[in-house]
Amino acid sequence: MATLPAFFRKNELPAQARQGTDARSNQGTDAPGNQGADARGNKMRTVRDPFRLRTLPHEHLFLYTKRIDNSRLVREADPKSRPACWRAIGAACVVALLVMIAFAPSVFTTIAGYKLEDLRVEERRLVEEDRVLDVQKAELLSPARLDQLARENNLVTPSSSQVFHLEGKPQGAVAMAK
Repeated sequence: MATLPAFFRKNELPAQARQGTDARSNQGTDAPGNQGADARGNKMRTVRDPFRLRTLPHEHLFLYTKRIDNSRLVREADPKSRPACWRAIGAACVVALLVMIAFAPSVFTTIAGYKLEDLRVEERRLVEEDRVLDVQKAELLSPARLDQLARENNLVTPSSSQVFHLEGKPQGAVAMAK
């Protein structure tokens, strides 16, 4: 889709065609009014240069910049703007506080969920560690291992003369004095 200035420019004749540079349009006529027309007065179509680039949209516009020096300007303080500024800052703080209060429960719930998941992982690790310790305890307290340790340390079953049976306390006695 062509832009409006390009559309109007497309229908214009090039400057060379208006001056009558086409060889067919100048045959037999040298009058300025007949340039670009044949002997019968019909307008001829100009031959377009195939190597000429088409125009860009808004190519006819020229933009100029002017340097402006505002270094000598001094801004005067507005006495009414200071309280309004502090009111705006206070209102922004109140709004931020309300937003934080509104989102606090969901944030704490999310944090509690992460802690709960960490505790579940730790519980699984401790249960697995407890299983490993139970297996190690069973291996250490097995009768075969205890017999092996007794033989290594020269421990034997005591004879009947080495066993002393203690007498129990008489009924109703709290302490015995000698």
